[in-house]
Order: sequence, then C-alpha cells, then structure tokens
Amino acid sequence: MKIYLDGKFVDEQDAKVSVFDHGLLYGDGVFEGIRLYHGRIFRLDAHIDRLFSCAKAIMLEIPMSKSELVAACCAACRENKLVDGYLRLVVTRGVGNLGLNPFTCKKPTVFIIAATIELYPQSVYEKGIELITAATMRNHPNAINPAIKSLNYLNNILARIEAVRAGTVEALMLNGEGFVAECTGDNVFVIRNEKLTTPPVSAGALNGITRGVVLELASKLGLPASEANLTRYDVMTADECFLTGSAAEIVPVASLDGRTIGTGKPGAVTLQLTTEFRKLTRSEGTPI
Repeated sequence: MKIYLDGKFVDEQDAKVSVFDHGLLYGDGVFEGIRLYHGRIFRLDAHIDRLFSCAKAIMLEIPMSKSELVAACCAACRENKLVDGYLRLVVTRGVGNLGLNPFTCKKPTVFIIAATIELYPQSVYEKGIELITAATMRNHPNAINPAIKSLNYLNNILARIEAVRAGTVEALMLNGEGFVAECTGDNVFVIRNEKLTTPPVSAGALNGITRGVVLELASKLGLPASEANLTRYDVMTADECFLTGSAAEIVPVASLDGRTIGTGKPGAVTLQLTTEFRKLTRSEGTPI
C-alpha cells in the first residue's frame, strides 16, 4: 500500500509521523472519510469543503488548496490501483512541543490512506443493526462542537465501548438535553408515516455527507423530510429507523435497547432510499 504523506507517496511501513505531532499528542486536527465507487470518488468536493470548514473552526491552515487535495486523493486511488474503496484524508496541526500551544506547530501534516473498508458485516444490512443507548453523553457544542470532524474522537470511542460491551456494534448518543444527537459514527433517521426526520446539527450531530445525500434523495422521491429534535421514544416507536455514514452507507436499525423498531427488519422506505443511493454512487463522482 502506498500512503500519501506531505506531498509524496511512501510505502506503508515508511508512512510515519513524529511523536511530537499534535495530532497524536492532543487529537489536534481534522479528517474526512470518503468513498470510491467504480473509479469515481463520491461527493469529493463536499468532503473537501467540509474539511476546510472544520479546519477554519479550529484555526488550522491547510497547507494545500482544495484543487491540490482533490488531485492528491485521486492520485492515492491510482497509486493503490483502487476502483472501489475508502479514503482517509487527515490534516494534523503538525510537529510542535509538549505544550498545548498550537502556534508552536509550524507546518501541518497531511496524509491520505486509500484502502478498502467493511464497517459492518453484510448480515447487518439484511437484518438490521441492534442499538443501545450510551450512557456517555454527546459533547456539548460549546465544548468540542460535534460539527467539527476532529481527530479527538474519545467521546465517540467511550460510547462505542459501551456498545461492544453490550454485545452490539453501535450506540445511540444523547445530548445534554436528552435529545438524540447521533450514533458513535453515523447519523440517525427515523421514519413515521413515510416522513423522514433526522436530528439537526445543533443537537450535536455531524453534518454528514451521506445524511445530505439522503435528504436530497427524499426530496426527489417526494418523501417529506425534516430536521427536528428526537427522543429515545421517537426512535423506539418509529415505523423505521436507519443510520447513514460514508463508510456505513445506509444501515437499517432493527431495535433500540431491546425494543423492536417497526417489524424489526429493513423497512420499505429504507430499502427504497438504499436502492436510490446505490444508483447514485454508480453514476456520480470525481473520476480518478
């Protein structure tokens, strides 16, 4: 595997960052997870735009232009002879000293991993995923804003530990007011009477790229969709529920905390949106 690292491609075993990099020391940086389908990178411009927005929010100057990053992502796919896969694009604050001051870091580190990924087994897409509600609360937007896709994912990891310990692979996270924010790695949608609802970004949700695609698809299909605060009750009593994410795509939810959602199987609206999503990934994207 070839890794893009600060302007050049290196072998996997040589792809190293300093122990003084603030991305490692403090989780100081931003990243994107991006999908490649049939030789096209899906919604690459949207991912790059979000990366720059997140970097601006943490006062991190990305040392490349948007067009240069697009070119580097495409090159990473070609270098690894990928047609279908997953890219992890990371920008760290760079090498500094052992203090917190980010201004000691003179040059950000940029690297891109282009590989394959299977986040969940196929059975999850066929039968639905079982969720628990995590006791770990979602970060408050006035602390570390969840809208920033930063390298500091400890909040999500703690909730994921709860899910794994409970015998499943994903957990629902609530915000400080008790409303649904998102899952540890995915956005959440519920369906009631063929109407879609997803938590707003202000509830502690990431403004997911796949989340946005689903809202677009719903509009094209004539399915009413809105952003609104949701409770655990709304999820448990929904007709259908599904998760979205670049790596996960669209994942049907079978149950929450032991309560079956709908029929406990992927619902008609979820399956329709999944079909349309897969059509889109076959026809749209930045050619590599």
